[in-house]
Amino acid sequence: MRREKLKDHFSETRLFTSRAIFSLFFILTLLALLVTRLVFLQIIDNEHYTTLSNDNRLKLLPIGPSRGLIYDRNGIVLAENLAAYRLEIIPEQVDDMDALLLQLDTLINIRKQDLKQFKKLLKHRQGFDNIPLRFRLNDTEVAKISAIQHRLPGVHIAASLNRHYPLADTFAHVLGYVGRKDVNDLKRLDPTNYISTSHIGKTGIEKQYEAELHGYVGYQQVETNAQGRLIRVLEQTPPVSGKDIHLTIDATLQAIAKSALGKHNGSIVAIDPRNGEVLSMISNPGFDPNLFVNGIGYKAYKALRKNDSQPLYNRSLLGRYPPGSTIKPFMGLAGLKYGITNPHHEVFCPGYFIIPFGENRKFRDWKKTGHGSVNLDDSITQSCDVYFYELALNLSIDRINPFLKTFGFGSKTGIDMPSENSGLLPSRAWKRKYRRQPWFPGETLNTGIGQGFLLTTPLQLATATAIFANKGRPVKPHLVINKNESYNKSDIDPLLAQVQPHHWNYMFKAMKHVIHSARGTARRIASKNYIMAGKTGTSQVFGIKQEEEYDEEKVAFKLRDHALFIAFAPIKNPRIAVAVIAENGGSGGKVAAPIAAKIINYYMAKNP
Repeated sequence: MRREKLKDHFSETRLFTSRAIFSLFFILTLLALLVTRLVFLQIIDNEHYTTLSNDNRLKLLPIGPSRGLIYDRNGIVLAENLAAYRLEIIPEQVDDMDALLLQLDTLINIRKQDLKQFKKLLKHRQGFDNIPLRFRLNDTEVAKISAIQHRLPGVHIAASLNRHYPLADTFAHVLGYVGRKDVNDLKRLDPTNYISTSHIGKTGIEKQYEAELHGYVGYQQVETNAQGRLIRVLEQTPPVSGKDIHLTIDATLQAIAKSALGKHNGSIVAIDPRNGEVLSMISNPGFDPNLFVNGIGYKAYKALRKNDSQPLYNRSLLGRYPPGSTIKPFMGLAGLKYGITNPHHEVFCPGYFIIPFGENRKFRDWKKTGHGSVNLDDSITQSCDVYFYELALNLSIDRINPFLKTFGFGSKTGIDMPSENSGLLPSRAWKRKYRRQPWFPGETLNTGIGQGFLLTTPLQLATATAIFANKGRPVKPHLVINKNESYNKSDIDPLLAQVQPHHWNYMFKAMKHVIHSARGTARRIASKNYIMAGKTGTSQVFGIKQEEEYDEEKVAFKLRDHALFIAFAPIKNPRIAVAVIAENGGSGGKVAAPIAAKIINYYMAKNP
């Protein structure tokens, strides 16, 4: 007979109670954690998650405007926009920026300057802004990023338009270039209108007309999912594209000018005297502005900066050169105006000039044997220095300075470009202020032949030539069509208004003889199709002692004389005025004049 084991009710009750207490404690713990999390989400971090939730649903995205194009006067494209892709990062969506940048560098090539620029913008932009890291991604790079983009939070590939200059160095100094926004740009730009703009004009026309070329930003309201991917566009305000700009420059004439300068460093400026339109403006050598659009490499930039020819230097606006004998027509006109000389007055030129009752110093003529007896016409035609030594001495610097100033020497022309040099027109007051010395008669003589302290830019020289061609009517050069200034006879400077018509005609005739007479210094360029007026010039790069003679063959190339030439055509109702400076070219008649002839011949053939 089996006996059943009696149950231990006390033990069972105790076990049940302990299990119930544990279960209750476990449930209460879970409830406490849940309540704590709810408090954290709903109260402590409510603002952050509310914003994040809204971002997951609706976003307001800026749409950058398309930059305006730039054309020449005949509709040839000089600056265009080409489709491209760029890599952008939204900082607030990235947990570890350094790790992300290292990961991206394993996928695509990120240059040091790209990374440096990105980090600069990172410090000055909002966390929700799209900050560009790389521009002009190729198809392979786009494919690599797109394949794993879901593992790259904050990384986006955006379609964009990339600035391109098809004629490269031919228009480099005129157009300038656009470049990536930097910290300084962010301080002066309208942040609202430039929120989605990565590039702005840095130099040249691109900078001068930034406001017109840029346009106005647009916006679109979009719906996105939790990962930030676009679902649909709810509302859109399209951007307003920048205005297209048409330059006054003729692209073909510009190419001819560059080709004509050839190996010579220097500048050519051609202006329409009737309205101030710049027909050509070349600074040689140039550079490829496309290198700067998305950030030029250190080595490439260093090569440009270290280049002895200074390709980044805009000689047309910034270069300062002694005008040499190209100043003589202006001096001759001053002599006629003030009655210091007349068409019949002759001076004997033995090859040098000595100041009466002064120091026994010989101021030499370019022609060692002299020109014999010459009048004003002869001295312009043959470029006799001695005649102008005497004329300048009798005029004095006190009359030379204000008279030359009426043609724009020593002043900025006001051209529509962001930077320009004023040249140098010396005076007694100038020398006392900057040299702390009195003015000497010998310095007046040097000024009279375009040497000494007198300096001019190629643009100033061309503008002065255009004013001369207009018989005193002022000209303000400009590069964009419809920006021309209107003038009338009342605008003529009072000093030039006193010049008699027959004095103008006499000087025009003398300048015609420079080209269209047997003894003219530029007789080689005479054309049978039209009459041109001009003046050759040669300016010294360094001084020569009294006992020394200048021998071009024995002088280093960079120390050789500059070759200059000014001209306008046709002599009746001029339509083009040109100034040419060929650095270290030597003879103005042999080097600079033929360069100018190529430009004027083309223009006159195209505009008969």
